[in-house]
Amino acid sequence: MSKLKIGVLGTGDVGRVLAAGFAARGHEVKLGSRDAKNPKVVEWAEKNGANASAGAFADAAKFADVIIVATLWTGTKNAIEMAGIDSFAGKVVIDTTNPLDFSKGMPPTLSVGTTDSAGEQIQRMLPEAHVVKCFNTIGNPHMVEPSFPDGKPAMFICGDDEGAKKTVSDLCTELGWPGAVDVGGIIASRYIEPMAMVWISLYSKTGNGDHALALLHK
Repeated sequence: MSKLKIGVLGTGDVGRVLAAGFAARGHEVKLGSRDAKNPKVVEWAEKNGANASAGAFADAAKFADVIIVATLWTGTKNAIEMAGIDSFAGKVVIDTTNPLDFSKGMPPTLSVGTTDSAGEQIQRMLPEAHVVKCFNTIGNPHMVEPSFPDGKPAMFICGDDEGAKKTVSDLCTELGWPGAVDVGGIIASRYIEPMAMVWISLYSKTGNGDHALALLHK
């Protein structure tokens, strides 16, 4: 696919891993944080070569063709507002978030579910953007070039715009996934987000994140 400008909101492990993966594949990537001079993002940009740069949330959103939301759920609304709602209009937005509630410790519970989802809430925040749920059902060490002895895991996505989902599926392929499994409109975030809880609960039980979800066909 043609090379894109990708803006990443969030400087945690998920944001940095995805940003580095796309920069290494020739896309121009700007990693955004609340503070453009955040040492973590400056160091990341210096480490990841000519395709990598750093800035504030607003810088990353304005710069991008595709915006990745990789914030903790509790900070997502604020991050989007800081980035500027208008900067998302007409763009593909990849939502990696899970609405996790850690108030009772590990494993966390979902603070939103069954009748709503983080994906739907982000789409409502950004009515002119094309939100696609993705990268929320796998640990960050396996987001790029996932490798398991029994084969490739599945990356489940959903969203209301078919073109946006095609773009996201192609980006998944670039990162070493066998495309993506499209499970429908953004309302399907209500089901993909609980799938993440299966991954998280197993991680909490075993202390090991080297597992993934797969889809088998007959």
